[in-house]
Amino acid sequence: MTRYIRHAALFCAVLLLALLVNAARVQVVEAPAREASPANRRPEIARYHEPRGDILVGGRPVTGSRDTDEQLRHERTYADGPLYAPVTGFASQLYGTSLLERAEDGVLSGSDRMLAPFPLWNDLTRARGSGGDVETTIHPAAQRAAFRGLGSRKGAVAAVEPATGRILALVSAPSYDPQVLSGNGAAAARAWARLNGDPDKPMLNRAVRQTYPPGSTFKVVTAAAALDAGVIRDLHAPTDSPAPYTLPGTTTRLTNESEDCVDASLRDAFRWSCNTVFAKLGVEVGVRDMAATAEAFGFNDAGPGIPFPVARSTFDTSVDRAQLALSSIGQYNTRATPLQMATVAAAVANGGLVRSPYLVERTTRAGGGTLRTAGPRPVRQAMRPATAVKLKRLMRDVVERGTGRNAAVRGATVGGKTGTAQHGVGNAGTPYAWFVSWAQGDRDMESKVAVAVVVEDASARRGDITGGGMAAPIARAVMKAVLDSRPGRTGY
Repeated sequence: MTRYIRHAALFCAVLLLALLVNAARVQVVEAPAREASPANRRPEIARYHEPRGDILVGGRPVTGSRDTDEQLRHERTYADGPLYAPVTGFASQLYGTSLLERAEDGVLSGSDRMLAPFPLWNDLTRARGSGGDVETTIHPAAQRAAFRGLGSRKGAVAAVEPATGRILALVSAPSYDPQVLSGNGAAAARAWARLNGDPDKPMLNRAVRQTYPPGSTFKVVTAAAALDAGVIRDLHAPTDSPAPYTLPGTTTRLTNESEDCVDASLRDAFRWSCNTVFAKLGVEVGVRDMAATAEAFGFNDAGPGIPFPVARSTFDTSVDRAQLALSSIGQYNTRATPLQMATVAAAVANGGLVRSPYLVERTTRAGGGTLRTAGPRPVRQAMRPATAVKLKRLMRDVVERGTGRNAAVRGATVGGKTGTAQHGVGNAGTPYAWFVSWAQGDRDMESKVAVAVVVEDASARRGDITGGGMAAPIARAVMKAVLDSRPGRTGY
């Protein structure tokens, strides 16, 4: 009898071992395939079981979560959705995530390993921690000023803090409300189809994902290259520049809007934005030195992201002398994002140093403990410090006595550069109105903000479209918002 009991016990042990081996096979060996199966809804259910962490602007959340009591329980909500959409992006149960919602998804969704007190246990149980928060560098007043300034016009604004690279404003118009995409029903699907079918592309982040010909704002880069290369040594000396200027090797004649450009000094040419002077300067500097200066400012660099990707701004290095002349006045193949042009203005304000722009100040646990901080940012020298001093003087002249008077801020020193960029087949498109600038309060030790504004569809007659008239007032409002703010906790 004892022998039969022993055999039965051994048989039960074998069965138990087989069950354990099978469970291990399912849980470990087949887990990746089962988890990736379209029929497996467990990861999706787990993802939305807990509220998502928040994105903060000025220390206050601009996102939230709504309990739907459905299987995918928590749905994303947005405060001032259109205002902050170029920063937050969307978090949709149907269409995934974009921008900060995507770049910081690990923290916000609670799947980041640093949020787990016992990472190995979480790996075994596939549990998620509570979502953490993401604190941005955005200045609320500057963001609102940029948004209101653009209004119904199509365009973008980017503003940065020159000394640190902190992004203070990132606005794109037209915008959209990310909340309409949050759910998983027919309404979200209809909103997705409508937004993607809109010819004005409201979901396109024009501040960082769209490149434009920068037009005359690129003359800041050309002036820096000419001064660093020694082509120009005296801001007041005549430049021996004809008007019109015949592009090298062609019969094409380049003209100016101003009548005072013949043989103009660099100071006068910069103030009145003389195409002929800067086209000739670019040719004299040469492709190699022009490209080196442009790349020092950030052109031709894909970059690491802010943290989400930024479109590559370009300066063509395979050009002939005529194409180089056009490239040097921000035309031909020269393209830039508004964030790149804000970085150019910031480099002038910061003594020639370029700080890589960034959007996330720090990430925190739900209880407030810090996970990661921005830390020191990479820096590179775009131009000599002495060149930056001269360029600051040139940009001040534009605002004080030139085409950028609409950007002046009482109680502050402001430098700027206007631009009107031609585009389209035969330059038939409505010109883009540009303005780049920086501002320093009279009591400040350093410049506090640098701004770039582009208006795509300026509502004026073609001949009246100028960066000074259309874009400079928007830049002024953003700079004033930053200068008027009082220091406070992380969000001004």
